[in-house]
Order: sequence, then structure tokens, then C-alpha cells
Amino acid sequence: MKEANRSFFHLNICAFRKEGFARLKGMESNMNLIVAVTANWGIGCENDLLFKISEDQRHFRRITTGKVVVMGHNTLKSLPNGKPLKNRTNIVLSRDTALEIDGVMVCNSIPHLLETLKAHNPADVFVIGGGVIYTMLLPYCNKAYITKFQASPLADTYLPNIDEIPGWTLAEESEVKEFDGLKFTFCVYERVKPAI
Repeated sequence: MKEANRSFFHLNICAFRKEGFARLKGMESNMNLIVAVTANWGIGCENDLLFKISEDQRHFRRITTGKVVVMGHNTLKSLPNGKPLKNRTNIVLSRDTALEIDGVMVCNSIPHLLETLKAHNPADVFVIGGGVIYTMLLPYCNKAYITKFQASPLADTYLPNIDEIPGWTLAEESEVKEFDGLKFTFCVYERVKPAI
């Protein structure tokens, strides 16, 4: 891991340990996040997805196509051929000020990101990973599209358990779906209490 990225991770995680899931003072946004989780809220292992189910992939494409997707640099590199997603505005949040990527807007801080996003409808903005980015931007999200799998494969990256975060509620849940013995549901969580 580059030193800049290590510092980016360390500074923001320390801030969350101290302040909890709170927005930076004066910084507002109402974006979304979308992710697939295990039964214990695992989301990835060795910078790769835990589940690759066609119905879930179609669900992701349907919701995010034509929208803005925000991710970390490692998430971008994990995409097919390390290329930005087609038919979407791709934004990478990275502290590396020298980072330049074809077809991608790079933001170097949360204030920089939120200023950039003023040009877009917040309802059209989706955070898509990875773990550190989800954690940092969760306070700026008012809706979370969660595919919940009824399985717990090995994971090294986790999403905060939204069921246990005050101010969030489960607004929608699909019927149980199944693929090759693996059961899952599509859920939508909404924030009912503004972040402090």
C-alpha cells in the first residue's frame, strides 16, 4: 500500500473512532450506497467480491446505469480490466493528488468530493466501495441498497451493520431469491434520522 493511501486510511478511520458516524461540520449530502453483504456484513476478500450472481449484477446495473458512481482506487482496479464502468460518471476518492485516470474524475478529500457532486442530483450518486470508502461516506448517504446473502464466506472487509446504526430503517425487502442453493434478498434501507 502506498504511503499516501495508508495515511488516507489511517486519518479517516481515526476520525471515525473519535467522532462516530458523523458528517464533517457544514458538509451535507444525500447520496446512496449499493453493496452486497454476507450474513455478518462482509463485503469482500482480497479486493474481490464475495458473490458473483447474475441477478445481483443485473440489479446493480439497473440501479446505477446513467448515474454517478463513487469508489476508491482499489475498487476501480478490481473492475473488469481495471476500467471505469460504462454509461456512468465514475469518480474515485483518493488522497493521491498525482493520480490521473482516463474517463475518471479524481477527488482528493471528502470536501472536494462533495463540492464536485454539487453538479449532480444527490439521488443519482451511488457509493460502490470499497470498505474504507463505504465507512467514510456512510454519514453522507440517506439510502442504502443492500443485497443480503444468507451465507458467510470468508471476508476481510466489512460494511458497518446498518441494522445496528441508530437512525436507519429497513424500508423495503424483496421476496427470498435463490441461485444454486444460495439465498438472498434485495433490501433498501433509508435514513429516518439525520446524521449528527
